[in-house]
Amino acid sequence: MSALYLHIPFCKQACHYCDFHFSTQIAQKENMVKAICQEIALQKDYLQNKTLQSVYFGGGTPSLLSKQDLEKIFEQIQRFFALTPQTEITLEANPDDLTLEKLHILRKVGINRLSIGVQSFHQPHLIFLHRSHTALQAENCVKIAQDVGFSNITIDLIYAIPAENHHIWEQDLQKALSLNVPHISAYCLTIEPRTVFGKKLEKRKMQPIDETFAREQMQILISTLTSAGFEHYEISNFARKGFYSKHNSNYWLGGEYLGIGASAHSYNGESRQYNIADNKSYIAEIFAGKIPATIEQLSPKEKLNEYLLTSLRTQWGAEKSRIQALEPNFFRENRDLLQRFEKQNLIFWNDERIYLTHEGKFFADQIAADLFWV
Repeated sequence: MSALYLHIPFCKQACHYCDFHFSTQIAQKENMVKAICQEIALQKDYLQNKTLQSVYFGGGTPSLLSKQDLEKIFEQIQRFFALTPQTEITLEANPDDLTLEKLHILRKVGINRLSIGVQSFHQPHLIFLHRSHTALQAENCVKIAQDVGFSNITIDLIYAIPAENHHIWEQDLQKALSLNVPHISAYCLTIEPRTVFGKKLEKRKMQPIDETFAREQMQILISTLTSAGFEHYEISNFARKGFYSKHNSNYWLGGEYLGIGASAHSYNGESRQYNIADNKSYIAEIFAGKIPATIEQLSPKEKLNEYLLTSLRTQWGAEKSRIQALEPNFFRENRDLLQRFEKQNLIFWNDERIYLTHEGKFFADQIAADLFWV
């Protein structure tokens, strides 16, 4: 299946942990929407399958787009690609943007799934993260969205935020459950070099994330949500039956996708390409009829390593036949390592697939890296 991602690189303010490409200067928004529409036309032949299983507005803050902006982009998408009643159309949103009027607009233009950046329901933590919304807005916007008719809602939460104990995190999870959303994504707070937190850490004005504390909070996360009936279908993602993210599942399972916008990435099974992460340059190049992308042709080794990294994070695991097709010697060369991981209760397998155990989920990236074909 095919997926389309659109990067909307604007935010009201910079969160202290975020290292995604964005700008708080929205004067270029009109030209950016025009450039996005033009790039859709330029990239119309990238995807082999023109029927989209998902469209995803990410960012940045896509909820800053107006009704007119969204209508222009949808009109252009439908000019070159096919949408079906089953196509998942997600828009990332900040709680302070989701007014009753805005939610009606989003429903009317065709958004059928909301990804709401809650991060925390605890006001001091929102201030610490430098979020633009309040705890009350985080709670109320979900309820209003449900009243308007959105049933497919996911909320983002962040754990390992420094605290004396786990009480705040446990309260965040209980509040999320009380809102009866069918999907929850939860990410460990990380400190990236170019962020406000990264600069504070460098100047020793902030302590690094406590790994033991983070692991304990991940354990609380898994236990709380699975006990409440959520499926832990990817390391950071939990869903009730029938509410997996089609878009992100496509990434993890190696499907093709087209990324539109500054800094957006694309993948077609053979190569990966990524657009320039500079709004002004991106707009200028697109208006000149050029795609400002760097293209990387992927070797079988690179395809294998990427597949291991993404597939092992999911409940579906890594398909042995696919690994074998990419590298016939993989299982012979890694036999001792795989047996060691099995004895350590980090992985298990059957005739078809390799899976991470519950314990292995805490070390997913390291296990994949150790298995990388070099």
